Amino acid sequence: MRICIYENAKDLGVHAAKVGAERIRMALKHQDVVSIIVATGASQFTMLEALIQEPDIDWSRVEAFHLDEYVGLDMEHPASFRKYLKERFADKVGPLKAFHYINADAVNLEQEVKRVSDLLDARTITVAFIGIGENGHLAFNDPPANLTTEKPYLVVELDDVCRKQQVGEGWFATVNDVPSHAVSMSIPRILKSECIISSVPDGRKAAAVSMALHASIDPEHPAASLRTHKDCYLMLDTDSASSIIS
Repeated sequence: MRICIYENAKDLGVHAAKVGAERIRMALKHQDVVSIIVATGASQFTMLEALIQEPDIDWSRVEAFHLDEYVGLDMEHPASFRKYLKERFADKVGPLKAFHYINADAVNLEQEVKRVSDLLDARTITVAFIGIGENGHLAFNDPPANLTTEKPYLVVELDDVCRKQQVGEGWFATVNDVPSHAVSMSIPRILKSECIISSVPDGRKAAAVSMALHASIDPEHPAASLRTHKDCYLMLDTDSASSIIS
């Protein structure tokens, strides 16, 4: 794991985008279509702002998957991750080859999970842009997370810490407004990505950063599983890195 520490969240986002963009450009030299994963949440704001400004990427040959979506939330809800990614990424980079949104408000949720799972199963992900939750979750895989599943996407229950984080970031007014379940990409599938760029700014993530670097790799510490990946960048600012620097 490569640990990169920056003065602030903006610098973190710019450098995370540059590393990821270079991986995309390199892959486009040898592949007709490149597949990526993009995440949501406050931690991804500056990275996505920088990524859409990266030059010399033929986005019409890039297809994107997103990590997770709340069960039952329609795309027009302010907290919808589909809405977030459409407005902050897909609409701004020009026509993508495809964006494979998770329609977690589908009438037949099992069928929808199978649809996106089958699509993801058929792809090799060049770069996964992800974050880490305050409780150490990856995507919405809260502890205890399933580290052995072979399923690309799962329906998961959100724990109290995760739901409170969503309120703290301003996506919902109260914890009771946060859906109890989500469709989430599994940790084993995230770890199959060729490169992982985890952008983790803010002091409230300091404990999760410590988990990623020092905790045992087990279901209670999802973020620690990043240490098993051969090409993972942990992008921090001085606040999120406060638990590991003096």
